[in-house]
Amino acid sequence: MLRRVLPVPLAAVTAAALALTGCGTTARSDTGTPLVEHGTLRIAAAAETPSFDPYSAFGAGPARYAYDSLVNVDPDGAVVSGLAASWRATTTTAEFTLRPGITCSDGTPLTASAVARALTYAGDPANQLAGAQTVLPNVPFTATADDATGTVSATTTTPYPFLTRTLGLLPVVCPAGLDHPEKLDRATEGTGPYVLTRYTPGGPYEFTVREGYTWGPAGATTAAPGQPARIVIPVVPQASTAANLLLTGGVHIAMVGGPDRARLSGRGLATVDVPMVVGLTFFNHRPGRPLGDPALRRALVGALDRQGLANVAVGGTGRPASDLRPAGGVCHAEHATADLPGPDAVRALGAAGWTRDGDGRLVKDGRRLRLRVLAGAELGPALSSAAELMARQWTALGADVRLVTENLPALVSAMYQTGDFDVSMGSTPGFPLPAQFAPFFSGPPPAQGLNFSGVANPEYEALVARALREPDTAGCDTWNRAAAALFHAADVLPIADGSSTLYGYRTTFATANGGQIVPTSIRLHR
Repeated sequence: MLRRVLPVPLAAVTAAALALTGCGTTARSDTGTPLVEHGTLRIAAAAETPSFDPYSAFGAGPARYAYDSLVNVDPDGAVVSGLAASWRATTTTAEFTLRPGITCSDGTPLTASAVARALTYAGDPANQLAGAQTVLPNVPFTATADDATGTVSATTTTPYPFLTRTLGLLPVVCPAGLDHPEKLDRATEGTGPYVLTRYTPGGPYEFTVREGYTWGPAGATTAAPGQPARIVIPVVPQASTAANLLLTGGVHIAMVGGPDRARLSGRGLATVDVPMVVGLTFFNHRPGRPLGDPALRRALVGALDRQGLANVAVGGTGRPASDLRPAGGVCHAEHATADLPGPDAVRALGAAGWTRDGDGRLVKDGRRLRLRVLAGAELGPALSSAAELMARQWTALGADVRLVTENLPALVSAMYQTGDFDVSMGSTPGFPLPAQFAPFFSGPPPAQGLNFSGVANPEYEALVARALREPDTAGCDTWNRAAAALFHAADVLPIADGSSTLYGYRTTFATANGGQIVPTSIRLHR
């Protein structure tokens, strides 16, 4: 059975990311207390998880507890073993050799054929699996297996430079899950260190550790002292509430951003700062929308006080974003300010046919400029304030602006179904790989693709095609020129370089992949 999973906007990647190619670090708390054996760990989640299918838009975040990938990324950003003991790749082929003795949570052995089946299922565009689409190569591929040697191979139809960091990082669903994919919303069928054992609508969710698990990142096991026996995930939408729970021990791990971080400083908590681009903003180019006009998009960006927006977006003194990707991402560059439109773009409005009417409103062909600006309700008050400031600055320019704060399902619907938006603002810890942005700025619109803004930028597309033929980071200069083409055309606007902080109460842990906790690294203290 093929399932249709609603695609997720980049704004939602903050809460449910499959940006699986980042780097991280090890968090250390000040506690010197003994380890807790077979304890229960509580991790606060900012939003509920309507599906635990790791290939869906919403199940990608918690997938790390119940599912493994062929390789992993360690806290220093290096690729290390996972289900695969060895691997090799070119720009068109990848080969992974499985470790022996791996079992699924139902006890069945994991075979190379099972892995190839999972890759094929996740990569089939007919299934429209948004979580999988955000990590897999955005070019067609064919997966094959040799069970005798435990080898899984994949071949792409066109070059793609990051096959190990895409195919290798996809969570692998076992055959029992692929046989009945409708059950993956409320149950897990993987090889990971934990199994989902309780689901409650709205939370909490509970995972139970697997005994005999020995194939974690670089051979990590669940037999280490202090490894929690249970992980409970309550839903805590407010950062201030999460901070209070951290201080009282109500939760052991939580992500907190904004001003609440100040009162957590110096309290003996483990900390990991997770870089992110705050306020990544998209403009709707679709037919019938006013921002299909490039001169107008450039003028809107040129009219903004980027420093003021950055200050508001981070709740203090901010830094205008330097790239689409946060610091530490592959091919990150400091070039957004130089390439984005400036005040001259505002003066070019007249030449593009825009004039002011008697009320000072921008008009073209007898029609006033009206903009519907969306901001995500789950992304915090600072980002909502930045969207409000942006709306005021565009109102001063002469636009009629309607600012709408939406919850995540409504935001997804507007961007991927109705198309009823002109500007959408969100945040993301990255796609660390520049190639992962390409489906959002080129190719078909939903439901065939992820280009929800309808961007058509020939210069960007040509540079992406060239970069895809350059192996790994050898193409960084080309990727950065491609991003510059998006900035120059005002196809996208990153607001600020920022971060959130992952805190641990009497807990130590390592992170990778844009702040994702490595489950086998967690140690709970008294």
